[in-house]
Amino acid sequence: MRTLAYVVPNALVTSSSNMAALRWRNRLTTSRPALVTVCVVITAGLGYVDYLTGYERTFLLFYLVPIGIGTWFGGFWMGFAFSVLSIIAWVVSDVAAGVPTVGLWNIGMALGSYAVFTSLLSKLRTLLNELDQRVRDRTAALKREMAERERLDQEIAEVADRERRRLGQNLHDSLGQHLTGTALAAQVLREKLAERSATEVEAADKVVQYIEEGIDLTRNLARGFFSPELEADGLNVALQGLAENINERFRVPCTFNGDDAIHVGDGLTATQLYHIAQEAAMNAVKHSGANKIDIELARSGQKLTLAVSDDGRGFPQELPEPPGLGLRLMAHGASLIGGKLAITRNRDGGTLVTCKLDRVQSAN
Repeated sequence: MRTLAYVVPNALVTSSSNMAALRWRNRLTTSRPALVTVCVVITAGLGYVDYLTGYERTFLLFYLVPIGIGTWFGGFWMGFAFSVLSIIAWVVSDVAAGVPTVGLWNIGMALGSYAVFTSLLSKLRTLLNELDQRVRDRTAALKREMAERERLDQEIAEVADRERRRLGQNLHDSLGQHLTGTALAAQVLREKLAERSATEVEAADKVVQYIEEGIDLTRNLARGFFSPELEADGLNVALQGLAENINERFRVPCTFNGDDAIHVGDGLTATQLYHIAQEAAMNAVKHSGANKIDIELARSGQKLTLAVSDDGRGFPQELPEPPGLGLRLMAHGASLIGGKLAITRNRDGGTLVTCKLDRVQSAN
């Protein structure tokens, strides 16, 4: 079964182990006494083990552990201080173990090696800190951009709704009233022609008929453009009105099934769900050749599902690139309310459009 799905991406989640490591690192970084204590204990322990193993076996490599910890969490100078302390511990342990002579050249080479190691590690730490700061700055900028984009999306949706209602109102009030007045004038003209038994009476009847059809068309167009500004608990009434409008306007049987106890949470969610149902139903009428349309609003636990199904030609196997305006509008509406839109083929033919939300409320 082919499916077109639009999923709102989830936020990145940090693992508990990474968070624990971050807390431990921050604790060492902010508490210098704790850092010094840890490094001193490690250095003393290594010196004691160095003494036990004798001066024949060198422990210079192992002293890099406290030096590295001090450098990483305390900076270059702390790392260098523990380099000197490690040299002292190494010399003292060898002397205590009975080394014949202490080579100044060896001490100088060891201290120089530690200094190079400390310098490189400190620079690496600085680079990582800068990179980490850049990542945090970019993340903060991305969050601000996403918040601004969500605000703009909501503002665009609100402007589109206002313009749609304004256009529908203008069609109903201005053009509809103008056509009604024209129809009355044409009817008066037709009656005057009938009084004189003029041969143009039949043509006048057609003019009146065409104008009345124009009035009906204008009224239907106004209904299509007019989208009710829904409250959170008015979605069921609006969807029922949508089904009745499709029945009346297109003579296509359309039914709505919904639970009055469903409370979607806010007017924006209700309005966007209505738009998705309206777009899906109109696509079924105009493009799918449907003979029956079903609109359903159901709740399972905390999940809300809006489903619009029809028995038309079904969803095409090859999608247009880019998707049509209707698909983009439905996907945009679903993203505004944090929903997941999916369009699939019915098993028995036709199309099924679903929009799922994770959290809904029950009406009081």
